[in-house]
Amino acid sequence: MEYRYLTLGKRARAEQIIEKSKFIATVCPVETREEAEAFFTEIRSEFKDATHNVPAMVIGEKMQLQWGSDDGEPQGTSGAPIVQLLVNKGITNAAVMITRYFGGIKLGTGGLVRAYTSSAELGIAEAGIVSAVPFVEYSVAVDYSIYNRIISYRFPDSFKDNMLMGDAVFGENVSFILSVTREMEGEIKGLLTEISGGNISFSEGLERFKLISHKSA
Repeated sequence: MEYRYLTLGKRARAEQIIEKSKFIATVCPVETREEAEAFFTEIRSEFKDATHNVPAMVIGEKMQLQWGSDDGEPQGTSGAPIVQLLVNKGITNAAVMITRYFGGIKLGTGGLVRAYTSSAELGIAEAGIVSAVPFVEYSVAVDYSIYNRIISYRFPDSFKDNMLMGDAVFGENVSFILSVTREMEGEIKGLLTEISGGNISFSEGLERFKLISHKSA
Protein backbone atom coordinates (compact mmCIF):
# COMPACT_ATOMS: atom_id res chain seq x y z
CA MET A 1 0.00 0.00 0.00
CA GLU A 2 1.43 3.34 -1.04
CA TYR A 3 1.80 5.98 1.65
CA ARG A 4 2.50 9.70 1.41
CA TYR A 5 4.53 10.17 4.58
CA LEU A 6 5.29 8.71 8.02
CA THR A 7 4.33 10.26 11.34
CA LEU A 8 3.90 9.40 15.02
CA GLY A 9 1.06 7.09 15.98
CA LYS A 10 0.17 8.89 19.21
CA ARG A 11 1.43 11.16 21.93
CA ALA A 12 3.85 9.28 24.14
CA ARG A 13 6.59 9.58 26.76
CA ALA A 14 9.70 7.63 27.68
CA GLU A 15 12.63 8.32 29.97
CA GLN A 16 16.11 7.10 30.79
CA ILE A 17 18.98 7.89 33.16
CA ILE A 18 22.41 8.59 31.67
CA GLU A 19 25.30 9.37 34.02
CA LYS A 20 22.82 10.46 36.72
CA SER A 21 21.02 12.88 34.38
CA LYS A 22 17.36 12.11 33.74
CA PHE A 23 16.15 12.49 30.15
CA ILE A 24 12.40 12.57 29.55
CA ALA A 25 11.23 12.35 25.94
CA THR A 26 7.71 13.54 25.17
CA VAL A 27 6.61 13.20 21.54
CA CYS A 28 3.43 14.28 19.80
CA PRO A 29 1.94 14.16 16.28
CA VAL A 30 1.15 17.68 15.05
CA GLU A 31 0.04 19.25 11.78
CA THR A 32 1.07 22.88 12.20
CA ARG A 33 3.80 24.95 13.81
CA GLU A 34 1.16 26.44 16.10
CA GLU A 35 0.23 22.99 17.40
CA ALA A 36 3.89 22.18 17.99
CA GLU A 37 4.52 25.44 19.86
CA ALA A 38 1.45 24.88 22.06
CA PHE A 39 2.80 21.41 22.86
CA PHE A 40 6.23 22.81 23.74
CA THR A 41 4.66 25.44 25.99
CA GLU A 42 2.69 22.74 27.80
CA ILE A 43 5.75 20.56 28.42
CA ARG A 44 7.88 23.52 29.57
CA SER A 45 5.16 24.35 32.08
CA GLU A 46 5.00 20.75 33.28
CA PHE A 47 8.79 20.57 33.74
CA LYS A 48 9.52 24.22 34.56
CA ASP A 49 12.16 23.17 37.10
CA ALA A 50 14.15 21.15 34.53
CA THR A 51 17.70 22.09 33.57
CA HIS A 52 16.82 22.01 29.86
CA ASN A 53 13.69 21.52 27.74
CA VAL A 54 14.95 20.87 24.22
CA PRO A 55 12.32 21.19 21.45
CA ALA A 56 12.41 19.94 17.88
CA MET A 57 9.85 19.69 15.11
CA VAL A 58 9.51 18.52 11.53
CA ILE A 59 6.31 19.55 9.75
CA GLY A 60 4.96 19.26 6.21
CA GLU A 61 4.36 16.46 3.78
CA LYS A 62 7.78 17.19 2.27
CA MET A 63 9.36 18.12 5.63
CA GLN A 64 9.31 21.79 4.64
CA LEU A 65 9.63 23.00 8.24
CA GLN A 66 12.56 21.68 10.26
CA TRP A 67 13.43 23.42 13.53
CA GLY A 68 15.11 22.68 16.83
CA SER A 69 16.65 24.56 19.76
CA ASP A 70 19.47 23.57 22.11
CA ASP A 71 17.83 25.45 25.01
CA GLY A 72 21.15 26.22 26.67
CA GLU A 73 22.99 23.03 25.82
CA PRO A 74 26.20 23.45 23.75
CA GLN A 75 25.33 24.45 20.19
CA GLY A 76 24.43 21.60 17.86
CA THR A 77 24.32 18.92 20.57
CA SER A 78 20.58 18.47 21.08
CA GLY A 79 17.92 20.20 18.97
CA ALA A 80 19.56 19.74 15.57
CA PRO A 81 20.42 16.05 16.12
CA ILE A 82 16.78 15.34 17.06
CA VAL A 83 15.59 17.05 13.88
CA GLN A 84 18.10 15.03 11.86
CA LEU A 85 16.90 11.82 13.52
CA LEU A 86 13.30 12.54 12.48
CA VAL A 87 14.39 13.35 8.93
CA ASN A 88 16.53 10.22 8.67
CA LYS A 89 13.57 8.11 9.79
CA GLY A 90 11.28 9.86 7.33
CA ILE A 91 9.02 11.08 10.13
CA THR A 92 7.17 14.38 9.71
CA ASN A 93 4.30 16.23 11.39
CA ALA A 94 6.02 15.45 14.66
CA ALA A 95 7.09 17.47 17.70
CA VAL A 96 9.63 16.21 20.22
CA MET A 97 10.59 17.73 23.58
CA ILE A 98 13.48 16.23 25.54
CA THR A 99 13.55 17.33 29.16
CA ARG A 100 16.84 17.00 31.05
CA TYR A 101 17.48 17.11 34.76
CA PHE A 102 21.25 17.48 35.13
CA GLY A 103 22.78 14.87 37.41
CA GLY A 104 26.16 16.48 38.01
CA ILE A 105 28.26 14.62 35.43
CA LYS A 106 29.07 16.36 32.14
CA LEU A 107 28.55 14.17 29.07
CA GLY A 108 30.69 16.03 26.54
CA THR A 109 29.59 16.99 23.04
CA GLY A 110 29.37 13.46 21.64
CA GLY A 111 27.71 12.18 24.79
CA LEU A 112 25.04 14.86 24.62
CA VAL A 113 24.23 14.07 21.00
CA ARG A 114 23.90 10.37 21.83
CA ALA A 115 21.82 11.07 24.94
CA TYR A 116 19.33 13.34 23.18
CA THR A 117 18.97 11.18 20.07
CA SER A 118 18.62 7.94 22.03
CA SER A 119 15.99 9.58 24.24
CA ALA A 120 14.10 10.72 21.15
CA GLU A 121 14.37 7.17 19.79
CA LEU A 122 12.74 5.84 22.97
CA GLY A 123 9.88 8.32 22.66
CA ILE A 124 9.33 7.47 19.00
CA ALA A 125 9.32 3.76 19.79
CA GLU A 126 6.71 4.33 22.49
CA ALA A 127 4.52 6.35 20.11
CA GLY A 128 4.88 4.00 17.17
CA ILE A 129 5.21 5.01 13.53
CA VAL A 130 2.22 5.16 11.21
CA SER A 131 1.84 5.66 7.47
CA ALA A 132 -0.34 8.47 6.15
CA VAL A 133 -2.12 6.73 3.30
CA PRO A 134 -4.11 8.85 0.82
CA PHE A 135 -7.69 7.62 0.49
CA VAL A 136 -10.45 9.03 -1.70
CA GLU A 137 -13.67 9.45 0.26
CA TYR A 138 -17.09 9.20 -1.40
CA SER A 139 -20.65 9.52 -0.17
CA VAL A 140 -22.51 6.58 -1.70
CA ALA A 141 -26.26 6.05 -2.04
CA VAL A 142 -27.99 2.80 -3.01
CA ASP A 143 -31.33 1.14 -2.42
CA TYR A 144 -31.76 -1.50 0.28
CA SER A 145 -31.48 -4.54 -1.97
CA ILE A 146 -28.22 -3.33 -3.50
CA TYR A 147 -26.79 -2.45 -0.08
CA ASN A 148 -27.51 -6.00 1.10
CA ARG A 149 -25.86 -7.31 -2.06
CA ILE A 150 -22.75 -5.21 -1.37
CA ILE A 151 -22.33 -6.16 2.30
CA SER A 152 -22.81 -9.86 1.56
CA TYR A 153 -20.36 -9.85 -1.36
CA ARG A 154 -17.06 -11.63 -0.76
CA PHE A 155 -14.51 -9.08 -1.91
CA PRO A 156 -11.02 -10.28 -2.94
CA ASP A 157 -8.36 -10.17 -0.22
CA SER A 158 -6.55 -7.44 -2.17
CA PHE A 159 -9.49 -5.12 -1.45
CA LYS A 160 -9.49 -5.50 2.33
CA ASP A 161 -6.87 -2.87 3.23
CA ASN A 162 -7.80 -0.65 0.31
CA MET A 163 -11.52 -0.21 0.93
CA LEU A 164 -13.31 1.04 4.05
CA MET A 165 -17.09 1.36 4.42
CA GLY A 166 -18.47 3.69 7.09
CA ASP A 167 -21.63 3.13 9.10
CA ALA A 168 -24.78 3.12 6.99
CA VAL A 169 -27.59 5.66 7.36
CA PHE A 170 -30.98 4.14 6.57
CA GLY A 171 -33.62 6.41 5.08
CA GLU A 172 -35.41 6.35 1.77
CA ASN A 173 -32.18 4.86 0.47
CA VAL A 174 -29.06 3.59 2.22
CA SER A 175 -26.11 5.99 2.32
CA PHE A 176 -22.60 5.42 3.64
CA ILE A 177 -19.07 6.79 3.31
CA LEU A 178 -16.76 4.76 1.11
CA SER A 179 -12.99 5.28 1.38
CA VAL A 180 -10.67 3.73 -1.18
CA THR A 181 -6.94 4.05 -1.83
CA ARG A 182 -5.86 5.95 -4.91
CA GLU A 183 -4.15 2.87 -6.31
CA MET A 184 -7.34 0.75 -6.14
CA GLU A 185 -9.90 3.51 -6.73
CA GLY A 186 -10.87 2.57 -10.29
CA GLU A 187 -10.97 -1.15 -9.63
CA ILE A 188 -13.13 -0.86 -6.50
CA LYS A 189 -15.59 1.59 -8.01
CA GLY A 190 -15.83 -0.60 -11.10
CA LEU A 191 -16.64 -3.69 -9.06
CA LEU A 192 -19.27 -1.88 -6.98
CA THR A 193 -20.87 -0.59 -10.17
CA GLU A 194 -20.93 -4.15 -11.50
CA ILE A 195 -22.39 -5.60 -8.27
CA SER A 196 -25.13 -2.95 -8.26
CA GLY A 197 -25.93 -3.29 -11.94
CA GLY A 198 -25.03 0.37 -12.34
CA ASN A 199 -27.59 1.49 -9.75
CA ILE A 200 -25.15 3.24 -7.45
CA SER A 201 -24.16 6.89 -7.16
CA PHE A 202 -20.86 8.31 -5.95
CA SER A 203 -20.35 11.88 -4.79
CA GLU A 204 -17.30 13.82 -5.92
CA GLY A 205 -14.28 12.19 -4.29
CA LEU A 206 -12.38 14.06 -1.57
CA GLU A 207 -8.83 13.13 -0.58
CA ARG A 208 -8.35 12.20 3.06
CA PHE A 209 -5.33 10.76 4.86
CA LYS A 210 -5.79 7.72 7.05
CA LEU A 211 -3.08 6.69 9.52
CA ILE A 212 -2.20 3.03 9.33
CA SER A 213 0.41 1.13 11.34
CA HIS A 214 3.65 1.25 9.37
CA LYS A 215 5.33 -1.97 8.35
CA SER A 216 8.99 -1.57 7.51
CA ALA A 217 10.17 -3.15 4.29
